[in-house]
Amino acid sequence: MTTLFIAGLDTETNSFSPIPTDEAAFRETLLAFGDATSRPLNTCSAQLALWRRRAANAGMTVHEGPCAVAEPGGPITRDFYAMFRDHLLHDLAAAAPDVVLLALHGAAIAESCDDVEGDILRRARAIVGPQVFLGATIDPHAHLSAQMLAAASALIAYKEYPHVDVQDRADELMDLALATMAGRVQPVMAMWDCRMIGSFPTQRQPMRGFVDGLRAAERDDARIVSLSLIHGFAHGDVAEAGARMLAISDGEPALARSLAEIYGRQFVAMRGEVTPVFAKCDDALNRIAQAAPGDRPLLIADAGDNPGGGAPGDATFLLQACLERGLTGIAFGLFYDPAVVAICRSAGIGAVLDIRLGGHFGAMSGQAIELRGAQVQAMASGLAQRFGDVMLAMGDVVRLEVSGLTIIVNDHRTQVFDPIFLVGLGADPMQYRAIVVKSLNHFTELFGPLAREIVYVASPGATSPRYAELPYRKRALNYWPRQADPS
Repeated sequence: MTTLFIAGLDTETNSFSPIPTDEAAFRETLLAFGDATSRPLNTCSAQLALWRRRAANAGMTVHEGPCAVAEPGGPITRDFYAMFRDHLLHDLAAAAPDVVLLALHGAAIAESCDDVEGDILRRARAIVGPQVFLGATIDPHAHLSAQMLAAASALIAYKEYPHVDVQDRADELMDLALATMAGRVQPVMAMWDCRMIGSFPTQRQPMRGFVDGLRAAERDDARIVSLSLIHGFAHGDVAEAGARMLAISDGEPALARSLAEIYGRQFVAMRGEVTPVFAKCDDALNRIAQAAPGDRPLLIADAGDNPGGGAPGDATFLLQACLERGLTGIAFGLFYDPAVVAICRSAGIGAVLDIRLGGHFGAMSGQAIELRGAQVQAMASGLAQRFGDVMLAMGDVVRLEVSGLTIIVNDHRTQVFDPIFLVGLGADPMQYRAIVVKSLNHFTELFGPLAREIVYVASPGATSPRYAELPYRKRALNYWPRQADPS
């Protein structure tokens, strides 16, 4: 009987984040040793569950290894990474599988290792040997390394940003594994370095057309197994940071290399159009001031303080500026401040408080704000945001009203995906002239239909979108937009 081994590791490391990613960070989201698929599912473990279901239908034996997920932050601590890696490899060796499928991110960095996924894949290959299919799904915000390509049979990246196709890509990897085992396909991978760093939302043109073109090529040419644009993760300071094109052909190395370069050059040719225009903070505030109440809200992405990219989620820059200008009719969230949540929980709904919010993580968080006369309007536990096919916890959440503003605070650091962060606390998103979200792009799937317009703001913080100015020490500086033409 065919044996399948499944496991997962999902976190995105921000080299500039002040928040270490230790064992507690993983336990807060998910740390499981063989039972992740029997717990509430998240984006990573849902892939393992899909593979388990499909394996059962195919009559395969499944060995489930460890699965760990943490909100993005600073490097994974040395001790935790060594423990998790060794546990995974021990389970893998014990399973002696015919197929290995891993749900990875691709941008994980440990204190002891700049290429976590490459390290795991290399060690896994040494255990299972050259004949076993060793495949992984990865986030497009990955660092695609030569070590990853050398070790894996196939890497399949999500095509969409927001990542609404995670389950589809997990299905695709399973299909490819089964076809390879049956001798119908011989996957061969190649990559091409685009030398670009930025943010590339796929719901906007011309990215929308580019991704649709990749799908069409896969559909229309039987020699093409998969095409994936690796966007890269700008805030990971490693040598491989940046956009790369990944191509998989059916047994034709030259074709894979050609496809990677052709589509990579096509992407490079659009480089002036594929990254959103990031407004200055003052310009965004002017837009808010001009927004008419009663219209659909203006959506403001606080891009510099995106917990989904490793930022603390407590930066006060935009909130402070709105208070100073006397702007009203604005909702803010999610502010990560467990102390404020605890105070509000003790005080109760209706309490009027003088409290200090945010600014806990140094200069990138700004100054703590003294909120005088903030009223606790609502509280909730157990709320979850929808992200694709899964629900993600928000922790305890509090709604404060002060000076004509709504501020949503929680004690579980996470970016905004879903209007539930307002609706679940009794607030109507349509009543605001602007909503400021600590997120970069994932909120657009569910917020997009509500918004009059989306404005991406180049706010200060650990996920600043000033890509030409990032203080890299390991990544070479030959990339766009730091250089006009780095090719």
